[in-house]
Amino acid sequence: MVFDNIQGLLRVLLISALAYAWLVVVLRLAGKRALSKLNAFDLVVTVALGSTLATVLLSKDIAFLEGALAFCMLALLQWLVARLSVRSAWFSDLVRSRPRLLVEDGAFRPDALRDERVTRDEVEAAIRKSGIGRIEDVGAVVLESDGSLSVLARSDRAYTVLGSVAR
Repeated sequence: MVFDNIQGLLRVLLISALAYAWLVVVLRLAGKRALSKLNAFDLVVTVALGSTLATVLLSKDIAFLEGALAFCMLALLQWLVARLSVRSAWFSDLVRSRPRLLVEDGAFRPDALRDERVTRDEVEAAIRKSGIGRIEDVGAVVLESDGSLSVLARSDRAYTVLGSVAR
């Protein structure tokens, strides 16, 4: 079947335009962080916004205003979690993971790789993508809170950006 009835198509057309416009407004009000992937919680909110949008568009059981409220609540909850994280180290530790050092001074850290469930092959791929061809030329590889890998070339000076990284 291509479609059930013309009313269903018209509903999707109207709700799509309204929901999209409302989501843009909510995201603009929520700020840049609303779609960031700085940590797992931010990613969950981004995915939840997309899922909510799809549900509002396609489910006849969800009214537009219910979906609009859901967008607002997700943005508000993310704002609240971010604000509490900035104000409370305890809360920040609860909702955010710390970056983890996987390679230091050209040497893999096997315990860190095992604990974080990251393979040497994945780390080597990140090193290659950074333009470094030899593990000996790597100063550090960090598994960031968002799951990405940061690669720092070896330096004769101490790294000042590794203070918050778990070893």
